Amino acid sequence: MKAIFVSFYQAFYDEVLAALEKNNVQGFTFWEEVKGKGSREGEPHIGSHAWPTLNSALITFVPDQAVDGILRSLKELDESAPKQGLRAFVLDAEERSV
Repeated sequence: MKAIFVSFYQAFYDEVLAALEKNNVQGFTFWEEVKGKGSREGEPHIGSHAWPTLNSALITFVPDQAVDGILRSLKELDESAPKQGLRAFVLDAEERSV
């Protein structure tokens, strides 16, 4: 199982959800307002006077074999507006009963 953490420009919310739905992702946890500045080219999204936009973030847990399709869909979205910023990080995840 993998965890995919996605940080993205707030305006991409519907498109990010569409990418997840396209890849049959059922569940996720969503943070509506997060601030950040990427390490590549692109604009900061920190909610300030100079940089008023904000990011959102989500995390989803998926089977290993689902990761490549999800990342392809997210990459297409990122390439549609590269200065806006969308980043995805894949981590190993282990489900345990509580």
